[in-house]
Amino acid sequence: MTILALNRPKMTLISLNIEAIALGVYLIRDAFGGVIRYYTSIYHLNPLWYVPDGVALLCLAQFFVHCILRNRSTLALLVFVQIMLSLVLGYFMLGTMNAAISAFKMMLPVFVGFCFCDSSLGSYRKLLSVIAVTFYLSMIGVLLTKFYLMPWVGYKYESFGAVREAGRLWWAYGGDDQRLMGFAADNTMAAFFILVSFAITSIRKSTTWCLLFGSIAIYAIKLTTSKTTMIVLVLYLLLLVFVRMLPEKSRFPAIRTIAQWSFASIFAPFFMIVIASGTAAVPHSTLFSIVDRINNSWQKPFIYLSQLMPVGLVTGCGAGCFNYPQQLFSPLAPFWVPVDNFYIGTYLMFGLPFVAFMVMVFRATFGATDVYKLTLLFVVNLFTITVLNYGPASGLLIIALSFSEVFSRRATSARGADAVPIVMRPPMRPVDGFRPDLPAASGSR
Repeated sequence: MTILALNRPKMTLISLNIEAIALGVYLIRDAFGGVIRYYTSIYHLNPLWYVPDGVALLCLAQFFVHCILRNRSTLALLVFVQIMLSLVLGYFMLGTMNAAISAFKMMLPVFVGFCFCDSSLGSYRKLLSVIAVTFYLSMIGVLLTKFYLMPWVGYKYESFGAVREAGRLWWAYGGDDQRLMGFAADNTMAAFFILVSFAITSIRKSTTWCLLFGSIAIYAIKLTTSKTTMIVLVLYLLLLVFVRMLPEKSRFPAIRTIAQWSFASIFAPFFMIVIASGTAAVPHSTLFSIVDRINNSWQKPFIYLSQLMPVGLVTGCGAGCFNYPQQLFSPLAPFWVPVDNFYIGTYLMFGLPFVAFMVMVFRATFGATDVYKLTLLFVVNLFTITVLNYGPASGLLIIALSFSEVFSRRATSARGADAVPIVMRPPMRPVDGFRPDLPAASGSR
């Protein structure tokens, strides 16, 4: 492995792996959102719900110090400026301060995920333990709600003056299947946390463990009726077995190739629109939800945007538009429709600059050496075909983490000869034969 010249300087003010703490508290809050929201409300401890957002503010500062100042990443500076400008644009678009505050809070997890740019998720041992426990408890929660009615289901609470309800369903799935939502109080997110925590935990588990608990996870996700999540998990298991059957030296290149090809899923909605646009959605049918997305979710926002702000088709209409800040806090709420696709929803907010950013993210995968980030890229690219994934916050955080390699010193060095070099730690223990170079994060784990 190539040894570069300088050691990475340690953070002086915020070198406590604050990104790991933020991810951990976000994950706990969101994966057990129904439980926490219910009990903090009835015991009048509502401010505790916003503790992860306070930690994320420190990550925003860390992103600025580490990625922009230390790594001297021009891309990081441009992304930071673009997000700030989009927040301002979103304020004028949505028209209320509550919408602007909600949009700012919505974007904070992005900076948490980006702070993992020069580290491997696998080096955060305690965080991996939290994620593994989340996997087991999330499955148990779904199974429990099959037999018991949890007290938080249907519980209404107030947030920034808007009344929200635990257990709101995101899918127009069709049929009369019971949607089990576990401790997360949302069926789609309960399935998401099972999927993501399994994918992360499985990397250093035996194939036998993966097949056993993967099968249980598929059954639990089936109970949530989240079909996209179940399909992604089945594909992940099949590819996991396939990769582990390859010769050792071929395994990591195969993972990288799979992650890169997963970006093709970005174009899936456009092909579906061309093929099936105008097809009548039959209620209570298996394909009702996807046909509804083709006819409404993926097209109507652009129709409304062309009426409200035509230039927004190029520049975007600002952070929060066609997202829950618009739905809950804006006079433009009548124009809100559920977008149900991460890439379409993000393009609506940020416009063409987001396309340029994604080109750089894809380019960064050619030099990526972290099995965890490449695995998450595959998972989130397929999962977000039918889910916006901006709420709860952990969904957006996981996406940002999988993109974070684009701000790493490795990627910055590839874009400019004057970038600050680093020393990479020796590779960690092989992952069932995978031997990538895993960059180290500062501080102890």
